[in-house]
Amino acid sequence: MQHIIEPFQGFAKCSMCKGAPICRKNRSQRVRGIVLSFLLFLCAVLPVHSREHKTRRQDYGLGFSTEISAPENEVLQAVEDVANNAMIQGSIEYNKDKYIDKAFCASSSSLFPDWTGPGKVFYKVREKVLAPLNFKESNDEGTLAVRYVVQSKSPQQTILRIDAVFVEDFRRTVHASNGSVESAEYKDIQDHVDALELQKKQAAESERHRQEELAKQSLQRKNEQAQAAALAALQSPETLEQHVDSLRHQLERVVKSPGAQLKSAPFNTATNLTSLRPGSEVVILIVTPYWYGVETEDGQHGWINRAQLEPLP
Repeated sequence: MQHIIEPFQGFAKCSMCKGAPICRKNRSQRVRGIVLSFLLFLCAVLPVHSREHKTRRQDYGLGFSTEISAPENEVLQAVEDVANNAMIQGSIEYNKDKYIDKAFCASSSSLFPDWTGPGKVFYKVREKVLAPLNFKESNDEGTLAVRYVVQSKSPQQTILRIDAVFVEDFRRTVHASNGSVESAEYKDIQDHVDALELQKKQAAESERHRQEELAKQSLQRKNEQAQAAALAALQSPETLEQHVDSLRHQLERVVKSPGAQLKSAPFNTATNLTSLRPGSEVVILIVTPYWYGVETEDGQHGWINRAQLEPLP
């Protein structure tokens, strides 16, 4: 077999020719093998790279939307507080190591299209911010804006939507957020809602204790007044029997059918202390437009709705 021999200088030796320089045919086969291997490598790598790039792109510009288990007025208060706190969480300015500060609350922003949907809208804006983190390919100075949309879904459910965007001042290039700002701002709002809920519960508990204390004090005063009235009545010309009978008709009542609940305070939602059978007699210690503060036959004190009692026979 004849081989065409290339000049020796600058080439390796051909193994088929036992030390002679590489022949043109062998060299061509080796080149084709290298090219084929490279093409197979590209076929394996490029689809993966394309899929990863597509996934990363989908992370930008989606915004944030959730339902908060709280009335609309509480969520509005929390969003208004966060919109006015001068901080944008979830991002940092170029060459800095904390949240973006010096932001201000605004009634609108040209960085977003006009909101035509339902709900109330708030904006927080920071101008002259340099290349904020978590905005796609941001590398210049511009304006960062956050938009909050609050919409009532039910008495105890509120929809909250948050969007963030960065726009360069010079080229007006729009850079979408990867969601970090929206998530951080939502956490701040949820913390405010939780704090408002805790304050509301503490206020309700404090008011309940205050009402119970006032009821106890009123009951004690009426008891003292009844004792004083009874002592004064003993000094009148009436016979003791007449006086006792008169006092009984004034101060005692009978529980109507089908019975009544003795309450811890003059409210329908107050705790039930005990159930009283029809015909049970009670002594009236306190009189209000709708409730009597009473003492039962076994010495318990509490409240009964006036409609559930009737005079002695």
